[in-house]
Amino acid sequence: QVEVVESGGGLVQPGGSVRLSCAASRPIFSINTAAWYRQAPGRERVWVASLVSGGATNYADSVRGRYDISKDNARNTVYLDMSNLRPEDTATYYCELGLRRTVSDRVYLYKGQGTQVTVSS
Repeated sequence: QVEVVESGGGLVQPGGSVRLSCAASRPIFSINTAAWYRQAPGRERVWVASLVSGGATNYADSVRGRYDISKDNARNTVYLDMSNLRPEDTATYYCELGLRRTVSDRVYLYKGQGTQVTVSS
């Protein structure tokens, strides 16, 4: 069974930066698509950023220009680089990977358990 694990959250000062990582818990063949979502306390989970096959990326208006989603194919890891952070960015961040477990597998979606990012002085 493959699990998706996020890491890298924590307490960050306003204006600061942090990198979140997202990887599968066991070796896989490839990551085809990736997305990050976030959920603030008392709010619904919302989409933040996506990376699709071919490398195209897209961002929510609230984070465009401050966040960057990327993928390291050698490490089968997806990153979310977050900069110029604001208190309203405080949330639990969730990763979703569309991955192939083996070369003959189709793409399955897996979601992680989330990592907390708190932006506060």
